[in-house]
Amino acid sequence: MKDNCVIFWHRRDLRIDDNIGLYHALTSGKKVIPLFIFDEDILEKLPEDDARVNFIHEELEKIHQTLQKHESSLLVKHGKPVEILKKIIKEYHISEVYTNHDYEPYAISRDKEIKEALTAENIHFKTFKDQVIFERDDIVKADGNPYKIYTPFSKKWLATLQTSDYESVDCASHYKNYAKIKFDFPTLKDIGFTEASIKVLPYNMSSTIIDNYEDTRNYPAIEGTSRLSTHLRFGTISVRKCVKNGLQSENNIFLKELIWREFFMQILWHFPESVTHNFKSKYDGIKWRNNEDEYKAWCEGKTGYPLVDAGMRELNESGYMHNRVRMITASFLCKHLLIDWKWGEAYFAKKLLDFDLAQNVGNWQWVAGTGCDSSPYFRIFNPTSQIQKFDKAHGYIKKWASDYQEFTYPQPIVEHKHARERCLTTYKSGIES
Repeated sequence: MKDNCVIFWHRRDLRIDDNIGLYHALTSGKKVIPLFIFDEDILEKLPEDDARVNFIHEELEKIHQTLQKHESSLLVKHGKPVEILKKIIKEYHISEVYTNHDYEPYAISRDKEIKEALTAENIHFKTFKDQVIFERDDIVKADGNPYKIYTPFSKKWLATLQTSDYESVDCASHYKNYAKIKFDFPTLKDIGFTEASIKVLPYNMSSTIIDNYEDTRNYPAIEGTSRLSTHLRFGTISVRKCVKNGLQSENNIFLKELIWREFFMQILWHFPESVTHNFKSKYDGIKWRNNEDEYKAWCEGKTGYPLVDAGMRELNESGYMHNRVRMITASFLCKHLLIDWKWGEAYFAKKLLDFDLAQNVGNWQWVAGTGCDSSPYFRIFNPTSQIQKFDKAHGYIKKWASDYQEFTYPQPIVEHKHARERCLTTYKSGIES
């Protein structure tokens, strides 16, 4: 193709609607080649039936089919992004590559390399804010330093929102600006994957869910959450749409959950070392037990504590876990078993359909007591009394740990009172050392 074209590179934004970077590409005055790259550096670590790859593939196929109706198509590649882009710019007359910002350490490093490679060919690499309302240094303290506590961050976030332009953009009226090229769409097998047995569930952002979020979100036996997390992770919905829906409710709990998401994303941006190190270094002296047999029992949902086991089995079987139960299972691993939060974070990263590095690390460190604005280390969930509070009728437990009343059900892996005292002693001595 001899025409001067631009590339729009889809990443964490698997949609055409309300996509900031895509909008800028479509209104650039040049024809747009839409691109997605299955990054082999990421994919090689995943099982061949990974449900997240299935979901990405399904969403890309929807984009491809939509574009076909407008005599265009989606270019899907598999390999190393920098090498693929170098090949594409040789094949087509490309003047710019558009994409949206990514804030994870790997992505930052990858984009730096790509920018250098494109600049060497006199091609502009243009990136935009899309997956958050506020990013990087948008919400900082008066002295320019990042917030480490959620509450003041959320107040500044809400105040800044009042004077910000975060309008949605209309990409749908610019289909004529796509390059009219027919690309073949690869199968899952073409990229080395197979059909997964579990699926990403649709989200529910109804007014009923949002208005009642405070009353229903903590009870895992009822459908009281939005299931938005996976869709926000992969960008099948715009965060601007979510925020606008949240603002329409008199109850701001749903909106506050979206702010927590951005809080942890800015923490990851400012403190990338927190991925592998305690945010609060004073906890570096904790002597984790890291018993591999107990870790295995936790992973398999065989701890003898029904709510913990139900949560882990839900995760293993469906790729989901209710947020209240995530806190309980994570606390149990770190506090009851004294297993390093990084072990739990790695397991969730492998299993969760909505895995997002910033959220996973932030929440695990919050529960472990080692993170920013974290739960104090002496806050230790009682996994039995939590049943009385949040699953009194055992609806959730019956669904996911139906054997909890049978003779074959495992005995508790550790006694709660003993575990609590051991945890307090271990943490205290770790801090003092």
